[in-house]
Amino acid sequence: MTNRRPAVFLDRDGTLNVEQSYLTRPEQMQILEGVGEALQELRAAGFACVVVTNQSAIGRGMMTEADLARIHEEMNRQLEEAGATLDAIYHCPAVPASADPLAIDHPERKPAPGMLLRAAKEMHLDLARSWMVGDSLRDMIAGQKAGCQGCLLVRTGHPLPATAFGDAPPFQIVDDLTAATKHILALAA
Repeated sequence: MTNRRPAVFLDRDGTLNVEQSYLTRPEQMQILEGVGEALQELRAAGFACVVVTNQSAIGRGMMTEADLARIHEEMNRQLEEAGATLDAIYHCPAVPASADPLAIDHPERKPAPGMLLRAAKEMHLDLARSWMVGDSLRDMIAGQKAGCQGCLLVRTGHPLPATAFGDAPPFQIVDDLTAATKHILALAA
């Protein structure tokens, strides 16, 4: 379908905001430098900006859906101050059933592609022209399984071991969302 628009799917913690273990209160939300400008550029180029975030703190009883809504209100407030908006936020509250972070044990929890697929269906997005940007291998696998054009791993979140992916990772590693945006827009031109 030609009228479907491309998207940039964005992990939240470590990609848009400072990574911390279990962000459960609005006052913990701190948008990373350059994120507002990057989102503005992506949206101006016609990309939908869609957050896809695992939120097992809900399933673990550390916060409620209402708490998450307040956190996202604060995130959106900070983004608006930077002149940016998101098109949608999808989250999965499921607790992983396995100790393996790359196990697919819930269809929506990354590394499963469920949130991306649901967003594509509900928002009429073109996955083949879309990108996944995140700070973990889970994000990269979800993007690949969803059929995204490309996946970009940012260094602003979880630390990346120097030898984690060998000489040729199956995705590009960039410094931050600003660098990811430059990469995406260069290929979209």
